[in-house]
Amino acid sequence: MAGELGVVRALISVFDKTGVVEFARELASLGVEIVSTGGTARLLREGGIEVRDVAELTGWPEMLGGRVKTLHPKVHAGILFQRGKAEDRKQAGEHGIVPIDLVVVNLYPFAATAAKPGVTPEELIENIDIGGPAMVRSAAKNFQSVGVVTDPGDYAGIAAELREKRELSLATRLNLARKAYARTARYDGEIATELERLSVTDGAAGGIGIVIGALEKLPQRMHIALERRQSMRYGENPHQAAALYIPAGYPAAGLAGARQLQGKELSYNNLVDLDSAWALAKEFHRPAVAIIKHNNPCGVAEQESLAEAYVKALECDPVSAFGGVLAFNRALDAATAEEVAKLFVECSVAPGYAAAALEKLGAKKNLRLLEMQSGEALEELDLKRISGGMLAQEPDRHEMAEVDLKVVTERAPTPAETRALLFAWKVSKHVKSNAIVFAREGRTVGVGAGQMSRVDSVKIAVIKAATNGLDLKGSVVASDAFFPFADGVEEAGRAGATAVIQPGGSVRDADVIAAANQLGMAMVFSGVRHFRH
Repeated sequence: MAGELGVVRALISVFDKTGVVEFARELASLGVEIVSTGGTARLLREGGIEVRDVAELTGWPEMLGGRVKTLHPKVHAGILFQRGKAEDRKQAGEHGIVPIDLVVVNLYPFAATAAKPGVTPEELIENIDIGGPAMVRSAAKNFQSVGVVTDPGDYAGIAAELREKRELSLATRLNLARKAYARTARYDGEIATELERLSVTDGAAGGIGIVIGALEKLPQRMHIALERRQSMRYGENPHQAAALYIPAGYPAAGLAGARQLQGKELSYNNLVDLDSAWALAKEFHRPAVAIIKHNNPCGVAEQESLAEAYVKALECDPVSAFGGVLAFNRALDAATAEEVAKLFVECSVAPGYAAAALEKLGAKKNLRLLEMQSGEALEELDLKRISGGMLAQEPDRHEMAEVDLKVVTERAPTPAETRALLFAWKVSKHVKSNAIVFAREGRTVGVGAGQMSRVDSVKIAVIKAATNGLDLKGSVVASDAFFPFADGVEEAGRAGATAVIQPGGSVRDADVIAAANQLGMAMVFSGVRHFRH
């Protein structure tokens, strides 16, 4: 600390009391005077720790049901006065201000309260902490003289440093101040977000009241707080720096929370591809495998066993699968690992791995194996930065049911064709537009992605299938958006496709339907588009 005596006095006022008694006992053993409030003071006394009440320090009792207890000059001046300034020391002495060298505060659980079913406006408002953030900000501003602890996870490290040096280094205090301001910024963001749910309404008896509703899908304001979880070697290219960030204050979840079991460091591109692969694989209920290359599926299959699904997914485009990324919607078993070991792949993600599978894949030291954890990721908007702003949208979570399909041709699809159409449609949602997917019997047999012309996507998918020795006769085809002309359907029909699923809605729908009828194809409209840019 800036003073010669180090930490002499600590103010402790916490809602989350995890570890606070042990921490306060450590401080007391070092001769630190403990000042505290309300429930924290009672708990510390019950733990045998001598405590001075804030009311004794300020000369004022807690007021307004506890809303006012630490909002007092003797608290904030004790935190804020600059020990190195003679005038500050003089004023502190004149007004009987005693220095507070360590502030240990965590805040009312506003976000947890807001998430409770049936929470009332009164509960929401009463869980807005005022005194806590004020003390945290004061201490963080004066980090050159004061330490501020907002995270119980820091107690052990702080106690160890004080035992060794009797004070906290300037570097430690600065780091604590950074964490403190990040915490109050996130806290205010949580409050600002939830207050969007409140509205003023006329009561039934003529009075005016406040009601709480659901958050808007696209709120007026967004407050995003992130913290770095992992640095990348580089971004999409070696000259770009990159890192993985997760929502601050929450445990890592989804792909960001996956556990890496083996392999070298993950890259930015690895994570982008893994996220696409996992999103596709978990679309299916039966054992399924998705193989992704450059953020596009090059093979997908859903079969009775995981090993069979992998083999059939790989057959769709084994050349493109080389150096790709795999996702499995079941724990990887030994039989599947035996097949995976035959191919060079960058990464694999699955909900688990059998011991025999890990042993088999362990020989591939650079292969990155990720295991998904049980925690679900927060439901979030899709965000995309543009120059000068940010675009936000709901994630595309639409699921197509058979009853939603509209038959528009003279011939309806057979049950087998319908199953294949629904499978192909799921895959098309994850293919870059313009997206074309040929499929049959729970497997892709040709994929055309990212072309400026839809008919070119069809042609590429046909070429890919021929290159890989796959016959498209009897297959079905899915198009993520409508066919603007009949040529795409005609190309698919000539290649052997017998049924088509597409959204419909083109001014030339009649021409497209007529082409399908002429070729004896069945066609269904989904009424939903799945553009993916």
